[in-house]
Amino acid sequence: MTNNFSTISTSSRSLHVQVARSIARRILAGELPQGSIVPNEMALCEQFGVSRTALREAIKLLTSKGLLESRPKIGTKVVHRAYWNFLDPQLIEWMDGISDSEIFCTQFLGLRRAVEPEACALAAIHATAEQRIELSEIFQRMVKVTENFDLDTWTEVDLSFHRLIFNATNNDFYLPFGNILTTMFKTFILHSSKHGAVCLNEHRLIYEAIMAGDSAKARAVSADHLQSSKHRLPELETA
Repeated sequence: MTNNFSTISTSSRSLHVQVARSIARRILAGELPQGSIVPNEMALCEQFGVSRTALREAIKLLTSKGLLESRPKIGTKVVHRAYWNFLDPQLIEWMDGISDSEIFCTQFLGLRRAVEPEACALAAIHATAEQRIELSEIFQRMVKVTENFDLDTWTEVDLSFHRLIFNATNNDFYLPFGNILTTMFKTFILHSSKHGAVCLNEHRLIYEAIMAGDSAKARAVSADHLQSSKHRLPELETA
């Protein structure tokens, strides 16, 4: 294993974020193994070509995401994977190109199965009149996109549809999913819809159940929508 890092180039992005990203991607790729000690402060500052202040801010950022921990007389250590904050949007962004896309999407689908059907059920009960109007507008946009399919446009409108459902639960513990999972949704939708497989009818059933206030049906049709076969993913026991 080599601990050499590339010098950080000047850009509009904060230096400490660039440093954090570089270290994080080495950790996520397994190049800095779990439990290993990262190079000391002086060595890292020299390798990145940054000040101690920038480096310390980067270490703080990575510590907040559960990737690193610093201990006196030991140094800064890579934390075990079980403690990494995989729901952190920035961490998800940094994973781009590192994880196998099919494995990533299969695991993400497993998470969606655990939370999204219940979010749909809650939205059917608790969505406000304004949120129902917005959901209707979004669904009409979905219909129009399928008439002249464009992947980027579909990704945008599909994101809006699912994000609004989490917001429409009006449950504080579901609300973060509408924002935190946005980055994951983009990767997932781009993978599952790249050949035009947009599951419009499944979205229609979810939309109609929520609009009708039928929580049981909203839960059921959402669960059906999240079958692996409908997203061109293998049905794995670990999903």
